[in-house]
Amino acid sequence: MHPLNRIAAAILLAFSVANAGAEPAIAAPAATASAQAFDLDADVARILKEFDVPGMAIAIVKDGKVVTTRGFGVRKLGDSAPVDGKTLFEVASNSKAFTATALAMLVDEGKLAWDDPVIKHLPDFQMYDAYVTREMTIRDLLVHRSGLGLGAGDLLWWPTTNFTTDEIIQKLRFIRPATSFRSAYAYDNLLYIVAGKIVALKSGKPWGDTVRERILKPAGMNMTTTSLAENAGNPNVSSPHSKIDGKIALVKAMPVANAVGAVGINTNAEDIARWMNVLLAEGVTGKDGQGKETRLFSAKQSQEIFTGVTPIKISEPKPALAATKPNFFAYGLGFQLRDYKGRKLAMHGDALQGFYSRVVMVPEAKLGIAILTNAESGGAMSSLQYRLLDHYLGAAPTDWITLVNGVETEARDKDLAEQKKAGSTRAAKSAPSLPLAAYDGDYQDGWYGTVSIKQVGGKRVMSFSKTPDLTGELEHFQHDTFIVRWKERNLNADAYVSFALNPDGSIERMKMAPVSSEVDFSYDFADLTFVPVPKPK
Repeated sequence: MHPLNRIAAAILLAFSVANAGAEPAIAAPAATASAQAFDLDADVARILKEFDVPGMAIAIVKDGKVVTTRGFGVRKLGDSAPVDGKTLFEVASNSKAFTATALAMLVDEGKLAWDDPVIKHLPDFQMYDAYVTREMTIRDLLVHRSGLGLGAGDLLWWPTTNFTTDEIIQKLRFIRPATSFRSAYAYDNLLYIVAGKIVALKSGKPWGDTVRERILKPAGMNMTTTSLAENAGNPNVSSPHSKIDGKIALVKAMPVANAVGAVGINTNAEDIARWMNVLLAEGVTGKDGQGKETRLFSAKQSQEIFTGVTPIKISEPKPALAATKPNFFAYGLGFQLRDYKGRKLAMHGDALQGFYSRVVMVPEAKLGIAILTNAESGGAMSSLQYRLLDHYLGAAPTDWITLVNGVETEARDKDLAEQKKAGSTRAAKSAPSLPLAAYDGDYQDGWYGTVSIKQVGGKRVMSFSKTPDLTGELEHFQHDTFIVRWKERNLNADAYVSFALNPDGSIERMKMAPVSSEVDFSYDFADLTFVPVPKPK
């Protein structure tokens, strides 16, 4: 999935793992338990309106044939240019399957094995724990069981940073684990960046060149790119959109060239249909001039990709979403694996600034569904995903649009209520323990590096040294806690900044935490522990 905001992630997990069990349940209204027969045009039009999404592209394949590759809505808010089957979208973590496939091809060629230690191919690789460093395998890089916490270290690349890929990999050794090795599932991106580095080393070319030459070209995905730079000059590219103060708005793209392997692919409905057909055909791309099958990877590697490795906890869904509760749920190699209506699904979601997408395949039914959007709405994808699955699997139609919208609205209302409660219970008349200028200076975290606080035009401004967009004004909240309001308001990631003092009144450390439950988990502020950098005497 990659970085979804917390409410969008909760919606996705409610469908995938029913992970919202602790939330107050909402019953499915009797009037919305059933729905009219599936109508793609009508349903998408309603979804775009209900979830405030400017544009969407959809690809559906069945039994090796393309059912549809269509666009709906517009590429850019305020512009009439329509989305069509060739419009490119960033698909972020749906790039992980390309990394897994590239590794599978290298396994077929005998250049590595899934259970090879990572240090066999990348000797300088190092995790926080020496045992984990020694035992981590190529397979472990892909299945989210490393012991790292959810999204750990994502601030090294998200939002756009000045770290190099090698610097990101080098900093893994400073990130403390959240659990023991191989004991729990926790989604991460950094180890896919390591996997991308290994793809480059073993193929002798950068990740993007390898994917383009060895996967995209043989699969006929000639419009797909592996970097935003390649999109320059192509007018048929979708623009990103985010909510700013609750209103959908055009935002700037977020280049993340240092995170390839975890992200990087830009594709469209026509090309992703080709991709799903290759995956559903166990790697077969077609036949050569002599009628012999041509393949990207072997059937054996297809089985590896679609076999669950790391179990994922299944919790109780809300009553409205009861039909989505899986009997099994796990992560394979680049895909989540679960069941729905008695069928195994292989799926993955993604999120990057201004774009969400989802790929869902039913291997037994040779069915593939891809939904690409230019907005940050997990609900739009979930509601359409289940409408499409019900239709093609012969299930009675359900008004998922109403049900999902109700869950999203409830979650958002609860978040706003919690923020309001926090504001109303704060010690509004409290004052900082120190003069404001005493909080100025540089602060160092063990894996991220440095942030600074300084006076700018009468305001206190926090700046992350390697992340240009993480710059914002501090406002006092209570006692020695402030709130940083980022200048880039589309980040939707304002955070508490709290200082702890030594007995002599000097600052011992600084910690951060997101203000809202909507903040994307990749803003892993809570994992940072800053200590003051001594000031020159």
